[in-house]
Amino acid sequence: MQLKSYIKFLLKSQNQHGLHSPFVYELVTNCFYDRKRYKEYKLLANYRKQLLKNNKTIHVTDFGAGSRVFTSSKRTISAVAKNVGIPKKRARFLFRLVSYLKCKNILELGTSLGIGTAALAANKKSKVLSIEGCPQTANVARNQLEKFGLNNVELKVGEFEEILSKFVVFSNKTTGNKHQKQYDLIYFDGHHIKEATLKYFQKLLPTVHNNSVFVFDDIHWSAGMEEAWEEIKAHPQVQVTIDTFFLGLVFFRKEQAKQHFTIRL
Repeated sequence: MQLKSYIKFLLKSQNQHGLHSPFVYELVTNCFYDRKRYKEYKLLANYRKQLLKNNKTIHVTDFGAGSRVFTSSKRTISAVAKNVGIPKKRARFLFRLVSYLKCKNILELGTSLGIGTAALAANKKSKVLSIEGCPQTANVARNQLEKFGLNNVELKVGEFEEILSKFVVFSNKTTGNKHQKQYDLIYFDGHHIKEATLKYFQKLLPTVHNNSVFVFDDIHWSAGMEEAWEEIKAHPQVQVTIDTFFLGLVFFRKEQAKQHFTIRL
């Protein structure tokens, strides 16, 4: 499935040349293809390296689409980091994206061992609320984040629906009015299932402002995820999308013409 999707992606994809949107051209040129060697890259490399050396066994609770690699819920931390943690290139991109867009308030659905979380929090200027369903992976992530001085992360453990209702979109019991925080960036890296992806997309739409970005992981994971991505692209509030194959970026900028881009990262 992914190989076929990737071939189609390569045939459609482009780089910054020929982009007719100044916003997307600047983003791709100055963020996607930024080749500077940031000091934070060393922190991200060391964070990953420590996890890859950790052979302690934990019991992993899967709430989403499950794993294509593991057959048992008992897994070593090193194996989870190797097979589930986001790759180095993607982690560096998340760091650059947060820095380029000057994101202050960030929400992450799916902490796992915190490799992506570290990337979102590495510039230390942002506040990250990260939600993880599995207590044991969350515990590893919490210890790692503390060890690397990433004190700008608040980690909540529980099912997404429950945590979001309490801390993100909640009703005032007295007035019945809904209140929600606003986020500059939301990283969806939990349930890789069409229904769940669309549900959390809809639930979190009230938290966006004009310059917010939603980042969806593994948009070509399955036929269902590709269908979810197409529905998200078609939503009337969505103005600009960028498909990088592994990540899908969604912007809500009202001043932009509705456009969809397929860009090699």
